Amino acid sequence: MNKTKLFCNILGMGMLSIGFAQTKQDSVKVEKLDEVVITDSRFNLKRENSGKVITKITAQDLEKLQGQSVAEIIGRTAGVEVNGVRSNAGQNLSYFVRGGRNRQVLIMIDGVQVTDPSQIANDYDLRLLNADQVESIEILKGASSTLYGTGAATAVINIKLKDASKKAFNLNLRSTLGTNQSSDDNNYAIEDFRNSVSVNGTVGKFNYLASFGQQFTDGLSAIESGIESDAFSSNNGNLKLGYRFSNNFKLNAYGSFDNYNADFDDSFGMVDSDNESISRQYRIGLSPEFKYNNGSIILNAAYNDVEREIESSFPSMFNAQSIIVDAFNRYNFSDKFYTVLGINYQDNQMESFSIPFGETDFSQAIDPETAQFTITDPYANVVYVSDFGLNVNAGMRLNNHSEYGSHLVYSLNPSYKVDLDFGYVKGLASYSTAFITPSLFQLFEPSFGNADLEPEENQTIEVGTEVSIKDKATFSLVYFNRNEDNFIDFIDTGNFVFQYQNISESFTASGLEFVAQANLTKDLDVNLNATYTSLDEDLSLRIPEIKINTRLDYSLSEATQLSLSYQYNDDREDVVFNNMTFENDSVTLDSYGLLDFYISHKIINSKMTVFANFTNIFNEDYQELFGFTTRGRGFNLGFNLNL
Repeated sequence: MNKTKLFCNILGMGMLSIGFAQTKQDSVKVEKLDEVVITDSRFNLKRENSGKVITKITAQDLEKLQGQSVAEIIGRTAGVEVNGVRSNAGQNLSYFVRGGRNRQVLIMIDGVQVTDPSQIANDYDLRLLNADQVESIEILKGASSTLYGTGAATAVINIKLKDASKKAFNLNLRSTLGTNQSSDDNNYAIEDFRNSVSVNGTVGKFNYLASFGQQFTDGLSAIESGIESDAFSSNNGNLKLGYRFSNNFKLNAYGSFDNYNADFDDSFGMVDSDNESISRQYRIGLSPEFKYNNGSIILNAAYNDVEREIESSFPSMFNAQSIIVDAFNRYNFSDKFYTVLGINYQDNQMESFSIPFGETDFSQAIDPETAQFTITDPYANVVYVSDFGLNVNAGMRLNNHSEYGSHLVYSLNPSYKVDLDFGYVKGLASYSTAFITPSLFQLFEPSFGNADLEPEENQTIEVGTEVSIKDKATFSLVYFNRNEDNFIDFIDTGNFVFQYQNISESFTASGLEFVAQANLTKDLDVNLNATYTSLDEDLSLRIPEIKINTRLDYSLSEATQLSLSYQYNDDREDVVFNNMTFENDSVTLDSYGLLDFYISHKIINSKMTVFANFTNIFNEDYQELFGFTTRGRGFNLGFNLNL
């Protein structure tokens, strides 16, 4: 079928579903009018007053996705492709949003930017995060550098971790075990183990939360032709403490450690190897908040330390530290005019070690005295919510970078909402700019680095509409067009000498994102999203032109929930290194579709939930990355106990 016709058919199906939902009289709420979003303004705004279409994955949604990783959950969002989540558990993850790469997607935890200055893309590794610790996720697509700074070029993913319960003591236990095998393996051995425990509560003005998570997964080789399996193990610890001194002042503090060990194979020769990647990350932070009449002052301060080791034929070690301080003042003028004035400070440094050719001992490759930069960004954002339907969100930010000077970004996001008898119709538009700071590796790596690099620049236009049918359904359709300048690429300058350089030509990514949510009956919900992406050839690596996610949720009873989900990925272009020509060859990865089933049941006075996932039911044989293994049919069983 023609791809454009297929996408149009998906839109039609979604609209028909919503029309069917409108005829039902016994439906329950899907998209409440009082639902709030925060990522696009840093205020708790009603969704109907936001000029963006924000994906919000709630605690209720996460209950239906138990047994999945954070990366898998995020990858079911419209316009988001997380490559590597269906492969070996230790596979590197690539984030593709609107033609962007990892360095253009900013990940935040509890409103604080998290990065890894030792990585080439300066990105945060989602393999470090335990899904059991997550309360909710908001995904804001589009350029958002005015509020969140460097890296917020195609998306901001704000992950909110769980808070302490209101009870004096609460204990949560969760355990999952399952299979992990390729499509040609029929052993169905138990190879995947995930466990977590959390103790939390509130005593007077004091609240606390301590959690620990563990995962061990084996059974799959990293490469498709491999015989030996490559294991992945991780451990996570999180401590949050809070104290409310008065109604106007509270202080939260936290500390966490996240680490993993991932076996991997030789991707150049595509042979089994006893290679290992080790990553350890430690974070501590403080977040005081002072409230006054119509406003509040918030300070988010965090210190992050990263240690990474690569044990292979080319061993290396990386250490990195970063300090993040984000102080801002929120002020609310009569619930119509909201302002944010703030300043964001970042200090990043890294060092690396390698073994020179012919030697046996490590020596320093990147000096932390050189590989360091600071960023100091003042920023302002305003939101106007009128009585007659017009809403405006606008802002600007002045990036001051110690290596390349000052850089101004700005955004303008008007929307107009019309209230109708059945709900509302909202039209929206936005124009926003963004920047991506070169990483420390790209700037200072002695063989490939380039201290003259300029930041990448993005300009994004969005036009769309959102329709809400009271207590029944919502749907949205957004067109985006993103232009990218100063793209940083790894260039062969001649005689196989490579260097990071800015590309003079511009690149464009455009497309459509459609989302529909509806109650077909009192007990049956449907969630559907479809994305069409058109890209310049230089941006098309592993990004499907069409991607579809759909999920049907059915309440068999108050205690029993069923869910059936399907994901379709169009064919994609990949590259593979040719050992004969020493160049990359282009290959096409075939399209595929995955059908999954989930069931949960509450027992012991609803304090305990048992659940099961059946994934890739038809045992689809496909590739995420050329030459690497993907998971075949599998299942996992688990329980969640709250006391």
